[in-house]
Amino acid sequence: MIRREVFIFLVVGLTSVMVDYIIYSALQWIVWTSVNTAKAVGFVSGSFFSYCANRSWTFGHTGRVLSSLWRFAFLYAITLGVNVVANSATLKLLDGYPQAVLASFIFATCLSAILNFLGMKFTVFGNN
Repeated sequence: MIRREVFIFLVVGLTSVMVDYIIYSALQWIVWTSVNTAKAVGFVSGSFFSYCANRSWTFGHTGRVLSSLWRFAFLYAITLGVNVVANSATLKLLDGYPQAVLASFIFATCLSAILNFLGMKFTVFGNN
């Protein structure tokens, strides 16, 4: 069961990033909006896709939408902070290392993905 959930969670996560990027790019190219506005809309769109797909496909949650949506938003706010702090701390730790930016990005992303999975499984969608 957990292997299936992890696999689907990863597929949903990669798809969410693609949704974010496609909308971000399209808004800049088609609408000629600012980079910050395009990125915000892309991120929110990818996050909304993540919520819907993880709710129904990954965890099969049938509980109330509004309460799980608020828990999801709270979880994402926390893990965004963890991501930024972990990235910054890792950059300082690896100062001078040629691949510090990439290593910090990968570490922070993996850490926040693990926390997101655990938070969704046990808190956001855990109370069917």
